[in-house]
Amino acid sequence: MQYLKIKDEILLQIEAGSLLTSGQKLTSGQKLTSERKLAESFNTTRVTLREALSLLESEGKVYRENRRGWFISPAPLRYDPTNTTNFHNLALSQQRIPKTELISASMVSADKHIARLLQIAQQTEVIRIHRVRYLDERPVVLVTNYVLPDRFPNLLSHDLSASLTDIYQQHYNILYQQTHYRIRSSSLVADTAAALRATSGCAAMYIERVNYDQHGQLLDCDLEYWRHDAVIIEAQAIRQ
Repeated sequence: MQYLKIKDEILLQIEAGSLLTSGQKLTSGQKLTSERKLAESFNTTRVTLREALSLLESEGKVYRENRRGWFISPAPLRYDPTNTTNFHNLALSQQRIPKTELISASMVSADKHIARLLQIAQQTEVIRIHRVRYLDERPVVLVTNYVLPDRFPNLLSHDLSASLTDIYQQHYNILYQQTHYRIRSSSLVADTAAALRATSGCAAMYIERVNYDQHGQLLDCDLEYWRHDAVIIEAQAIRQ
C-alpha cells in the first residue's frame, strides 16, 4: 500500500536527519513542511499522506499540534513509577527543560471517582489543582491533583506552579512514601486536548496515582494525561 511505503520513507529520512524530498533538515521538535508540499513531493494525495503520518504518530515518531501542523517527536521522558523524584528534577536529570503552568486551584466537591480514590464520602470538599507541564516548551502532560485539605491547611496560599512534593516536605514535613499506580491508554479530547495543543482524539497515556505519606496515610491522588509520544515507562525489578 502506498501510505505504508511513504511512512517507511519518511521514517528513514527522519532517522537520517533530512527530508530528502523537500531538502528540509530535520531535528527533534522541528516542524515538518506543509501537508500540501509533502504530498506533492511524494506524488500522492493529502489523504494518503495523512494515513502515513498518522501511523508515524501512533509510533511516537511525529506529533500534531492543532492548527499548527506536524512536528518531529523529541526523545520521550523516561518515567519510573517506583521513583518518587518530582517532575522538575526528573526532567533536569535527563537534560530537558521543565516548566509547570498553573491553570486553576480551588475547593471542589469530590465526584464518585475521586471519592473512591481518596476513600471519602462523595461531595466531600477537596482541593483541586489543575496544571500543564512542559518539556522544552512543549506541553506534554495535563495533571489534576485532588488533595485532602485536612492534611494541608492553607495549601492554596502557596505557589502551586512549584512541586507539590517540595511544598509538602518543606511546609508540612510530609513525604511521599508509597504510591499506587494505574496506567492505561486513552485519548485527548475537548479541554484536555486544547491544553496540550493536540487534535481531539489524539492518543494519550493515562496515569492515575494515589499517594501515601511516610506513615502510610493517604495524602492525595492525581490524574495525568500524557501525550503518548512524550513519555516511556521504565522500571527495574529486583528479585529477592
